[in-house]
Amino acid sequence: NLSPQYATGRPAGRCGARASALLGPGMPWQVPASLRRRGEGGAGGGAAGAGLCLCRAPGRAEGRAGIFEWWYFRKYGTSFIEQVSVSHLRPLLGGVDNSAPSAASAANGDADSSRQSVSECKVWRNPLNLFRGAEYNRYTWVTGREPLTYYDMNLSAQDHQTFFTCDTDHLRPADAIMQKAWRERNPQARISAAHEALELNECATAYILLAEEEATTIVEAEKLFKQALKAGEGCYRRSQQLQHHGAQYEAQHRRDTNVLVYIKRRLAMCARKLGRTREAVKMMRDLMKEFPLLSMFNIHENLLEALLELQAYADVQAVLAKYDDISLPKSATICYTAALLKARAVSDKFSPEAASRRGLSTAEMNAVEAIHRAVEFNPHVPKYLLEMKSLILPPEHILKRGDSEAIAYAFFHLQHWKRVEGALNLLHCTWEGTFRMIPYPLEKGHLFYPYPICTETADRELLPSFHEVSVYPKKELPFFILFTAGLCSFTAMLALLTHQFPELMGVFAKAVSILCCCSLLVNKDTDAGKAELNSAGY
Repeated sequence: NLSPQYATGRPAGRCGARASALLGPGMPWQVPASLRRRGEGGAGGGAAGAGLCLCRAPGRAEGRAGIFEWWYFRKYGTSFIEQVSVSHLRPLLGGVDNSAPSAASAANGDADSSRQSVSECKVWRNPLNLFRGAEYNRYTWVTGREPLTYYDMNLSAQDHQTFFTCDTDHLRPADAIMQKAWRERNPQARISAAHEALELNECATAYILLAEEEATTIVEAEKLFKQALKAGEGCYRRSQQLQHHGAQYEAQHRRDTNVLVYIKRRLAMCARKLGRTREAVKMMRDLMKEFPLLSMFNIHENLLEALLELQAYADVQAVLAKYDDISLPKSATICYTAALLKARAVSDKFSPEAASRRGLSTAEMNAVEAIHRAVEFNPHVPKYLLEMKSLILPPEHILKRGDSEAIAYAFFHLQHWKRVEGALNLLHCTWEGTFRMIPYPLEKGHLFYPYPICTETADRELLPSFHEVSVYPKKELPFFILFTAGLCSFTAMLALLTHQFPELMGVFAKAVSILCCCSLLVNKDTDAGKAELNSAGY
């Protein structure tokens, strides 16, 4: 289960004693030095030896070693020398990890971590994804930039083949054409195939493709989706009567159900974008009642956003009470909407100076803890809500707890935070306090599982290259990179000076050796004098 389990609430204690801890500045986006790899201290000698071996090479080799070390850190997030030292040199030097678990527990831990990493790196369909023709393509026409990556579009193509095709499509010419159309890379080829399918009969999936990719406005897309709805309802009724006649009919009915739900959801989104918010809310509620088991579309997140637009906060709370449950996957929308509702009760009168002086009230404590919970789940969101980082168009797929999810949430919900007086101020004053509670986010969480380490790689695949991906926790340069760079630079400088001024450097080397010998003699004489004084009783 991707969703971490929400822990039981801890006792509030005295509000005044906890106010400074909750409101105080944290250490966001950084990893403390103590968080670095286990065994770093034990491998220090091996790393130093490896660094010295590298630095005795000629100047070019030293430069290449430094460049390779930097490239390796940028690509894999760890020092090459550190990794070699810990993995290979440390066992030879007799280093033992006292904290290493037993073989059985290690095997179980590896299995658990592998299962967790698989679920953590799973990408999800963005429930509020935009229309390609009416929104993404218009952005490309204006800016000349592609807002979607090939990886993201390829995931969408796989979704379309899963939702809109079945094994019996080859029996119907129009569906057979659309089955090939969903696999086409070229958008124009897909659009041409959809028109070809419509020449044969009223094909619901062909209308869907045209509404998504050919329509240049939301109004045009809505018209095409209404035509798709008419065709989709007819197919759904026919397949519903035959679904129990065999496995093929059941698969066809499942496909027709997916098509119908998708069309109704997109029609509700069209109504929301065109300002008919109450109509959109009604359509979403009806859809959730008619198909309660199809939670994969996450229609409740569309409903939450529409209800926030209507400022129907009581209805928002009712939806949260139903879906903010430990048995369902968490999301930034769920966590941050819950925080917004609790912040709304106190944000208009909140003052950090007064709170530090008198302590937090119970309502303020609940609001701050809700913000901390949301920030722990996705620490990238506050910088977008506080406009410390620029927004881009959200991708069609998101990674839970990643930068892609933060962009998708802030893109649609920033206006709702601005509408609540003082909510952003409360967020600004308290969000960094979260990092005091989770000093080692990659190893241990507070209310959720440890923060997954795979988010940066997946987000770089989902987000366009012109966007600077937000990284949490921020990687610091390891000591081994700094040590290697300094040692290589110093040795290269000595080699260059020796090559250019051999006589002068020879005199310098002799002077240094004489000084070292003199200091050793002085220290020896001093130690001998102290010993004589001690023996004499002074």
